[in-house]
Amino acid sequence: MKKISCHCGKIKIEVNIKELGKLMRCNCSICKKKGSIMAAVNLDNLKILEGEENLSMYQFNTNVAKHYFCKICGIYTHHQRRSNPNEFAINVGCIDDLDPYEYFKLDVANNDGNDHILDRRKK
Repeated sequence: MKKISCHCGKIKIEVNIKELGKLMRCNCSICKKKGSIMAAVNLDNLKILEGEENLSMYQFNTNVAKHYFCKICGIYTHHQRRSNPNEFAINVGCIDDLDPYEYFKLDVANNDGNDHILDRRKK
């Protein structure tokens, strides 16, 4: 079980996972700008404990992915994934007990979301 929160602490989320599994960064237009490290979890393994009224949701392009962030401090906490709408991706930097000195040592894979199959045009 992991607890995650935004910077101001208004958003508190519980994630039912033991290990983070494969960590990812993505180069799609929004992920490139937010630069976060993400871990995937099943939809039913994420529970908002506090602050749901302080979450804002942003969608773009195909409007499949749902990106959530705190409307007070602006921190991205999680999103429902376009590549697998049955999963959320959490912002690993929001994990409360993650040692900040270990954050940059994490083994992170890169995802080519910029060339997502749903965005490719037929020639």
